[in-house]
Amino acid sequence: MDIGITGLPLVGKTTLFNALTGRSAQTGAYASKDAHRGSVEVPEPRLDALAQIFDPEKITPAVVNYTDVAGVTKGGASDSRASQLAVLRGVDALVHVVRGFESDVVPVPDEGLDPIRDVEDFDLELILADLEIAERRLDRLKKDLRGGDPEAEIEASILEKCRQSLTADEPIRSLEISDDERLKLRGFQFLTDKPVVVAINVGEDQAGQQVTGQWAELAKKPNTQVITICAELEMELAQLDENDRAVFQEDLGIEELALGTLIRKSYELLDLVDFFTAGPQEVRAWTLRKGSTALDAAGSIHSDLERGFIRAETVAFDELVECESFAGARDKGVLRLEGRAYVVKDGDVLTIRFNV
Repeated sequence: MDIGITGLPLVGKTTLFNALTGRSAQTGAYASKDAHRGSVEVPEPRLDALAQIFDPEKITPAVVNYTDVAGVTKGGASDSRASQLAVLRGVDALVHVVRGFESDVVPVPDEGLDPIRDVEDFDLELILADLEIAERRLDRLKKDLRGGDPEAEIEASILEKCRQSLTADEPIRSLEISDDERLKLRGFQFLTDKPVVVAINVGEDQAGQQVTGQWAELAKKPNTQVITICAELEMELAQLDENDRAVFQEDLGIEELALGTLIRKSYELLDLVDFFTAGPQEVRAWTLRKGSTALDAAGSIHSDLERGFIRAETVAFDELVECESFAGARDKGVLRLEGRAYVVKDGDVLTIRFNV
């Protein structure tokens, strides 16, 4: 899973990146304009339970990749905006960091603090970037349309819907189109089609604050989640050992660190589930979209497994833990043989049988 961290300048994007990844990238007005990249393991207690059963040589969790880009200035030049945002087009979802904190060090904008306004302003920058791509592609399709190309007509119809939505200052993620049309849009990597977590970066005195009022209204938008974080405090907590961190968390009233919250919200937005493979060599977590089949799961492990798929031996995590082994699950009749069309459920433990 690839997540992009973005927003206006001086809102705490790189501070949050450091908090999530444990890195120490420079923050502030003089930070690098280059993108920062880091990976973190997805917290998954079910891996530990499986490891107790199989005592594997290796435990491999799922991974989230974070990309932090320089702030996008409101009303900036088109070329500058495009270059800053281009690196985000390949990510699966966005974390939009919004300033909600006062500071004697980081100047408050002349118009004052207003997270709702900043969300709208930044959305407009993404809309303009996507509109340029949609209009450019529609212009290139004109020749094919004159020749009566049916594929071009389908593509142009979808892009025209996008153009109209963007012209009305509405992101593509709010556009009501079919699943097939949405699938055809993936190649364009529209930024406003990506799910988004709005992370309101508050001061330490507001750490642990719930999302209410106008902030909660933002969460009613399609494919949008809203959280509050104190990125500066989270970055400091990330440097502590686990025991000290837990004590400070409790004292500050922070029930869950940003890492866990963002991963959970991202899973919800992207409709993701985890499945597992387990054995004496390795216990491993894998990520799939809800509705994916056993054949999809095989392909995510290795293309050979997908190509030579025969069946998937499947057992639910809870049942396997209760039975304490595959043999025990087989004896109790909870280890099933599933075909390629089986829809994988969260927590399934799969053994793919194949022949190539």
